[in-house]
Amino acid sequence: MAFLVVTALFVQLLLFFTQQARGLNYTFMREAVEAPSLAYYDYIIIGGGTAGCPLAATLSERYRVLLLERGGSPYDDERVLNMAHFADVLADTSASSPSQRFVSEDGVINARPRVLGGGSCINAGFFTRAGAGYVRARGWDAREVVSAYRWVEDVVAFQPELGPWQAAMRRGLLEIGVVPDNGFTYDHILGTKVGGSIFDPQGRRHTAADLLRYSRPEGIDVFLRARVGKILFSRKGGKPVARGVVYHDARGGSHIAYLNLGSRNEIILSAGALGSPQLLMLSGVGPADHLGELGITLVLDHPGVGQGMSDNPMNAIYVPSPSPVELSLIQVVGITRFGSYIEGASGSNWNSRTPSGADAQAVRNFGMFSPQTGQLATVPPKQRTPEAIARAVEAMSQVPDAALRGGFILEKVLGPQSTGRLALRNLDPDDNPTVSFNYFSHPDDLRRCVAGITAIERVIRSRAFSRFAYPNFAFPATFNVTAEFPVNLMRLRGGVSDPRALEQFCRDTVMTIWHYHGGCQVGRVVDRDYRVLGIEALRVIDGSTFNASPGTNPQATVMMLGRYMGVKIQRERMIAEGSGRKQ
Repeated sequence: MAFLVVTALFVQLLLFFTQQARGLNYTFMREAVEAPSLAYYDYIIIGGGTAGCPLAATLSERYRVLLLERGGSPYDDERVLNMAHFADVLADTSASSPSQRFVSEDGVINARPRVLGGGSCINAGFFTRAGAGYVRARGWDAREVVSAYRWVEDVVAFQPELGPWQAAMRRGLLEIGVVPDNGFTYDHILGTKVGGSIFDPQGRRHTAADLLRYSRPEGIDVFLRARVGKILFSRKGGKPVARGVVYHDARGGSHIAYLNLGSRNEIILSAGALGSPQLLMLSGVGPADHLGELGITLVLDHPGVGQGMSDNPMNAIYVPSPSPVELSLIQVVGITRFGSYIEGASGSNWNSRTPSGADAQAVRNFGMFSPQTGQLATVPPKQRTPEAIARAVEAMSQVPDAALRGGFILEKVLGPQSTGRLALRNLDPDDNPTVSFNYFSHPDDLRRCVAGITAIERVIRSRAFSRFAYPNFAFPATFNVTAEFPVNLMRLRGGVSDPRALEQFCRDTVMTIWHYHGGCQVGRVVDRDYRVLGIEALRVIDGSTFNASPGTNPQATVMMLGRYMGVKIQRERMIAEGSGRKQ
């Protein structure tokens, strides 16, 4: 009997610590329907995403923090946490999905997160820091930046173990001159490297929500499915001052949260590159003419809100393989001197089930390049209709399994220099705003894409990669693959040596890699401390402030920024309040 009691206690303790590690035991995390109708805090953070979670956890160390997230918990959705179901989340277009699909005015299908942990819950998991030049240009303290990165990495970052396909791509990059070999590193340096991943060796995703374990439980409230409608302002000497927020729960109940009295208490927008400029406009901060068209009461004419929107264009080539390949997302990257990043992902047949629920049925897919996710590059962007996607999914179901054996090698343009704008579609904060990115409108972006596609061809032709490519990059005739099969092979009109054909290929096959940014840029909307220009007690801390995407993949830097700014805000406040007490 004693043995059974001890065993039962051990099982309970193991379950408890397992749940704690996964975030299920966050005592401070509740549904917004449980929130009080009125409450007061030192900091109110809108958006529990990649920046919002580390920011909230840090500020809760000394202050009372409210974190409002419009989506649910990642720990309640097994698809979010399992690498094999990565595509399923992006393919789910239901109202409760952790991923909210949107289509830019360019016609490229994209996604924004709707879940605690933000983009780190729906991305391909690659983890890499920004380069030293990027850090200097933003005026960040290099030592504090490294400290913030390590704080994040201790919880969410892992060194991946390369399978044969990824290892061959790495050797191929080195063979074509993307040198030196930098081994495994989080650092952003020229050459070929193995980067980190937020997927652990068991394929389990670790997200920004995991960083909430650093929180002081008594110092933080996290409310889920809390949809912020607008920020509330008062005026001091004619200048707007942020005072509180209005938000609604899943049942439509209305709640108000105000800042406590104190000149250093603040509201911080961390709702992402779409959400932050959208909420500023809905709150009356943005271009006066545009807000007037929608009948929004103007708080401050701020023409820069919604400007400078960019999305790093991605173009990919499918390489069918005569040899078996492992299932992998991004692990290796070639950081070239011509401004293009070469990466790859391999494998298919991910045992996908979409849509979710009782009617779910197995669907074959290509992971992050699946047409179900909107990544259909065999037709130009404006032709990527629901009907075209349905035809592509059907075409995948008609080919033999051997045709799905292979991988994609992609190039992503750094920067980019092409920009667009964001505008409100209506007054509903749950609806997507309109956004244009104007892919390849700047000639440098197009030049870098052409160079990247050329580099991909050289990798495929390399000796190192020969085990994973058929002659002439084509399917064997016995596969009976039709033109409807939704992948781009290395077959271009005019040949790969024709620059004009390559430029058209870049335009016609452009996809997103979900690295869009801008809309509340530093120098345009916020200062270098991320305070909104012309408004007191309001900051924006997330990817909307970026003028260019950091490193090859931004998520590590966005998480770092949340921690970095949380530490900085705390330190500056403690110094100011300490000086005040002495006086």
